[in-house]
Amino acid sequence: MLIMLKHSLHRIQHKQPKRGLSFSTGRRSFFHPRPLEPPSLLLQTLDFFLQREYPTMPKIKTNRVKYPEGWELIEPTLRELDAKMRQAEMDEHDGKRKCEALWPIFKLSHQRSRYVYDLYYRRDEISKELYEFCLDQGYADRSLIAKWKKSGYERLCCLRCIQPRDHNYGTTCVCRVPKHLREEKVVECVHCGCQGCASGD
Repeated sequence: MLIMLKHSLHRIQHKQPKRGLSFSTGRRSFFHPRPLEPPSLLLQTLDFFLQREYPTMPKIKTNRVKYPEGWELIEPTLRELDAKMRQAEMDEHDGKRKCEALWPIFKLSHQRSRYVYDLYYRRDEISKELYEFCLDQGYADRSLIAKWKKSGYERLCCLRCIQPRDHNYGTTCVCRVPKHLREEKVVECVHCGCQGCASGD
C-alpha cells in the first residue's frame, strides 16, 4: 500500500487549483471539489480517494504460526526427525541405485507420521487441535494416516506400495504379502525399502 501511495503521489495533477484536485490511481480518475490550501489537506484528500477506491482493506498475512497447547512437548522429536531428513537428502548416493537413495527419506517420513499417529490415537497424549495442526503443517502424512485407520492397512509403509499402476500385473508391492506366504524370505520394496508391512506379520 505504501508503494502504491508513493506512485500515486507522482501522478497527482493540479488542475484548476482554486476549484479542486484531479487525482488518478492508475485504475480510476477522481475529482475532489475541495481546494488545496494547507499541506495537511493533501493527506486528507488522499484518504478520501483511497476510501472510495478501497473501501475495505484486506487483512495483512503474516508468517507467524500460532502453535497449539502441547506443541512444546513434541517439538524436539519432530525437529530431530526433520534434521535427520535434511541430512538424508544431502548424503552422498555413490554406489546406490536411484531408488535406494530415497529409502532413508521415506522411512523417516513414515517414522514421523507414526509418531504423531500414536500420540493421538494410541496414547491419547495430544489434543485434536494439536493433531490437526501437525497434519496441516506437514509434520505427518494425512493420507497415509487415513489408511492406517482402515483394517488391513495398520502397518502400511507408504502409499505407493498399494497403487496397482505402480506395479507389474496391476497388483501391490511384495512387502504387502504376509511373510508366511512369500516365496522369498527377505524382500525389499523398490519404492521405500520396506521389508514387510502386512497386518498379520
